[in-house]
Amino acid sequence: MSIRILYLDDDAAIVRLVDKAVARLGYRLTHAETPEQALALLNAESFDILVLDHYLQNVTGHEVLRRLRARDVILPVVYVTGSNEAQVAIEAIRAGASDYVIKTVSDDFMPLLISAIEHSVANAQLRAAKERAEEEIRLAKERAEALLGEVNHRVANSLALVASLLRLQISNSKNPDVKSELAETQARITAIAGMHRSLYTSDDVSRVELDRYLRNLTSELSGSLQNPEKPLHLTLDADPISITADRAVSIGMIVTELVTNAYKYAYTDKPTGEIRIRLKRTGDNAALLRVEDDGVGMQLTSAPTGTGLGSRIVKSMASTLGPGISYLETHHGTIAEMPLVIAIAQAPPG
Repeated sequence: MSIRILYLDDDAAIVRLVDKAVARLGYRLTHAETPEQALALLNAESFDILVLDHYLQNVTGHEVLRRLRARDVILPVVYVTGSNEAQVAIEAIRAGASDYVIKTVSDDFMPLLISAIEHSVANAQLRAAKERAEEEIRLAKERAEALLGEVNHRVANSLALVASLLRLQISNSKNPDVKSELAETQARITAIAGMHRSLYTSDDVSRVELDRYLRNLTSELSGSLQNPEKPLHLTLDADPISITADRAVSIGMIVTELVTNAYKYAYTDKPTGEIRIRLKRTGDNAALLRVEDDGVGMQLTSAPTGTGLGSRIVKSMASTLGPGISYLETHHGTIAEMPLVIAIAQAPPG
């Protein structure tokens, strides 16, 4: 590999010696006597490295480094100084030099300079390759996220279409039991569709803003379960919590089942009542989900009303999110409480 070197030094004799040494290795050296000439050459040609002498006629190499930085010139610099003062070399490194060599009359100077040039160029090439790889990864990630967002969009639309078809079946059915079962199925599909909708409208396609998702789900449940003869009063009080998509859909399904059950069975003795959903953060990685009503309450030891499918769904999904679900004793109504682990700790690489 041929290295293109720009050497800024007002001592032409030392530059000629360096030129002969590097030419034997196949490297090409261009000499600049002043900073202005060096900057002009950098604008006109491409170089792999700048070798910069500390003591120039009217300025030091430190000032040249500041000028390069001000012009956003990104080039590895080997700093050459005849001074044995450590502070000169330290200031050069701080100002952006990649390496430095003490200029001496001994035989060590030339091998040390060539070694510093080669190592500085190799390190710069590695950094450039790393930046290119990171940029390719970033672009690939953006393409993948865009594709995943489109997939979530299409899935949400397809599920919304299925929910609409179920709504038509509900309106055409004469059997109240069939209408009720179809409404529950529609609510479950709506919960899953809402999660996918949250993903494609989010900046992070792997996580869901749970409070926003529950807000949309609450609105959709109010619409799908609403009955003029039995109005649904559904409220939400949720803290901002971000959670993975798979855990969000489980929470959405649980909330859907609990709200549906409360709507069907809590207020059998009155035409209407309130159902409250609460989501509160209880720690850095913990939250508490509650669904409450002020209805007739429930007998924990009694068999489930209906098919029991909703209860099985809740129990199964709750076990994947934390300790599970429990029902609190209360003087009136029902309180379903479920502690949540927000994120599952990743196992260390084996």
